[in-house]
Amino acid sequence: MRRPNVPALAATAVLTALALLPATTASADGAVLTYGSAAGNAVSVGDVLTASLASGTTAALATSSSGTSGITCTGSTLSATVTDNPAAPGTATESATAQTFSGCTSNVFGVRGVQSITVNNMPYTTSAASDGTVTVTPASGGAIQTTVVLSTLLGSATCVYQAPSLSAVASNSDAGLTFTNQVFSKVSGSLLCTGKGYFTAAYAPVVDSSVDGSPAVYTN
Repeated sequence: MRRPNVPALAATAVLTALALLPATTASADGAVLTYGSAAGNAVSVGDVLTASLASGTTAALATSSSGTSGITCTGSTLSATVTDNPAAPGTATESATAQTFSGCTSNVFGVRGVQSITVNNMPYTTSAASDGTVTVTPASGGAIQTTVVLSTLLGSATCVYQAPSLSAVASNSDAGLTFTNQVFSKVSGSLLCTGKGYFTAAYAPVVDSSVDGSPAVYTN
């Protein structure tokens, strides 16, 4: 029997790096992150940013960078707390505290279902630069980690994957954050687990849930 490949859910609370400063005290053109529009109010430190998958998209967890085999999730959410929002140009930071996945299925031979996908070792630090470059890093000495549990023809398979960091791109066109082929390597699990996992997903819009109306957040 051919052994099923188990892709890693590479995502990790990788929240769009958008920081928040008090909208009532900071000037819009002075901060890296603003809400409502690129020329809107500065978002406040301590605010919570959230995001779901962009409308009509899915999170893809592939077994190779160019393949179509793997896991597809119709739902995913991110949440992070802003820790710094300096003047632009600069780099804003957040503490990524949660990431969830739902509606996950697999087209990998031998995999009958996706039991769970869990992002471990949170919080992570998310840094967003004025040029839209976003980087997610773990605590010192740690790793970004995801645990995938699948139902297979041979029983339950648990695979643990890690990455030293993740990269994404923030865009003001949709106030979103995009991850493309972010690579995770297997650190433990059965022979049913593939050695690598590639994560691609687009989250939009990123909103400031601490402000009335949850306005979209932009990077300047």
